Amino acid sequence: MDILQLGNGTPQRLERLPDLPQEGFLWLDFTRELEPDWYAAVEQLTGRKIHERHINDSFNTAHPSFFDSTSDYDMVIFRSLAPELEEGEFATRPIVFFLFDGLLVTVQSGTSRSVKWIKDRLLSHTGRVPVDPAGLMHLILSAMVDRFLALREPLTLQMEDWADQLLDPRHPFSDWYVVMGHRSQLRRLEILCEEQEDAILSWRDSTRVEISEHLNVRYTDLLEHIRRVTKFALTQQHEVEALVQLHFSAVAHRTNQIMRTLTVISAIFMPLMLIASIYGMNFDHMPELHARYGYFFVVGGMALLASALLLLFRIKKWF
Repeated sequence: MDILQLGNGTPQRLERLPDLPQEGFLWLDFTRELEPDWYAAVEQLTGRKIHERHINDSFNTAHPSFFDSTSDYDMVIFRSLAPELEEGEFATRPIVFFLFDGLLVTVQSGTSRSVKWIKDRLLSHTGRVPVDPAGLMHLILSAMVDRFLALREPLTLQMEDWADQLLDPRHPFSDWYVVMGHRSQLRRLEILCEEQEDAILSWRDSTRVEISEHLNVRYTDLLEHIRRVTKFALTQQHEVEALVQLHFSAVAHRTNQIMRTLTVISAIFMPLMLIASIYGMNFDHMPELHARYGYFFVVGGMALLASALLLLFRIKKWF
């Protein structure tokens, strides 16, 4: 358990769990795997009972973003990026927030970069210091959403790289399993953002906490950031679909070019084959067969005919 006291001066980390302060508030950060009885310390501090279903939700790593409340506290579950982001594939982990009067409790995996960054920022006395638990939750949520926003650049560059490979005739594109996996990731991201937005909207509309006008503006801005990620995910999905269509168009274009070349070659050689088949007949009385320069005339005529056809096709821009 990590204990921070805020809102009544300089943020500070405490070694022992104090009573709830008269001024300011406490932030208790728990690691779910290492502290399975975290709720006992919170119940002892607040004198309030945490619902058993909410305790179970705090240990469910597959729980979607969600909001629920009782008469004593609000619970917000918000999924964030896990550290193991690799090659466009991302994993998410839930952070569970419990908002009491004068107390914010977070239950997370212990690897949250957003939570660590906020702690370091507060303890180094840089940036604004929240005055209540809802303000602190906003800081953490903003840091989590910013990590999703940071995904846009690498995913956009990956899409551009695939498009370049697709249009390169020397290296036919074959990584379609990767592209379709990328589309599935984007769909997951879209659903994740929709759940995040629903959770924040539900909390803001139903919370028992009094939200100041200034903080309400900040949460509205947070929702706008989530919508930007949602829009990006939708746009990228459309680009994947366009990439697939571009692939089939490019394949069809290359096929048409090949067929046109073969057709031109066939059109040139068909009359030559006709001439060759005529002079290949086994008749005794064919005048040209015994002519001194008959062979040269026929071969020259065939070459002239082929050249004329080739010139005609070139004028008509058939190849």
